[in-house]
Amino acid sequence: MVGSSLLDHDSFIHIALFYRSVREYLDELVPFVVDGVAGGDAVLVAVPEPNLSLLRTALGDTAGMVTLVDMSRAGRNPGHILGGVMGSFAEGHPTRPPRMIGESVWDGRSELEYPACVQHEALINQAFGGRDGAMICPYDATRLPPGVLLDAEVTHPRLRSAGQTDKPSPGFSPDRIWARNNEPLPGNPTAATYALNRLADLAGARAFAARYAQWFGLSGADIADLQMIVNELATNSLQHARGACTLFLWAADGQLICQVSDSGQLADPMAGRRPINGHDAHGRGLFVVNAIADLVRVYTTASGTTVQAYLRMKEQT
Repeated sequence: MVGSSLLDHDSFIHIALFYRSVREYLDELVPFVVDGVAGGDAVLVAVPEPNLSLLRTALGDTAGMVTLVDMSRAGRNPGHILGGVMGSFAEGHPTRPPRMIGESVWDGRSELEYPACVQHEALINQAFGGRDGAMICPYDATRLPPGVLLDAEVTHPRLRSAGQTDKPSPGFSPDRIWARNNEPLPGNPTAATYALNRLADLAGARAFAARYAQWFGLSGADIADLQMIVNELATNSLQHARGACTLFLWAADGQLICQVSDSGQLADPMAGRRPINGHDAHGRGLFVVNAIADLVRVYTTASGTTVQAYLRMKEQT
């Protein structure tokens, strides 16, 4: 069990919990939360419904001393979890060790979302390394495929099955699994395209995106979101890749996809995943895109980078 004593060490504890029932889920996680509150830790519970309601009920009055977040909403884009959920929570409590439950992988995540979930998990130790704290990431061992559980062993330095003590993961290799999921992204040969050579082209790209969105019945805030994504991705490319970039737009499976490709390499995997503060503008554009989009996927090599942002289109009445 992860008690308060584990937070006495200058290291971040990151555990994958494999559970097989609601009872196991609650038996493992409720004491973790209660111990954290009793020890003065800052406690975050970020899990999807219905698990969030289960924990809220089981915690009783203790729930009022905990930050509760519906991960299916706040973490719909896995690329936003580190910066927008966990990192911002930890920075908001600078004098208290963070004790967090983060369930970012659940039955119902799409095949398109899953690689982004794995990359998120692979970055947690880098994001919180060197500070006191602990995180448990629950995995439903009865509903998730065996391959997902094997990936959890690679992204987490410690493993636990319900009712047992933690053990080191012999397969822990976050760099390897990050690289494995840095894969070419699906494109669309019929996508609408717009070339940008300089920052002065941004206004035209935003107008192009608005016209395209209107073809699919989008209006108001949805168009503004798409224009913001286009602006931030293209600006990032033009400023950091130091060359031209190309905007691609297409619709598929109820989503509008915005892709920006350039010839630069995104060398920092944490770009866009750090909390934004007033002293550091690095990664701000990608952070904004991660906050707006329903999913962001990145593929980067020495010869170029492609970023795709997905927006779910509301059904028109």
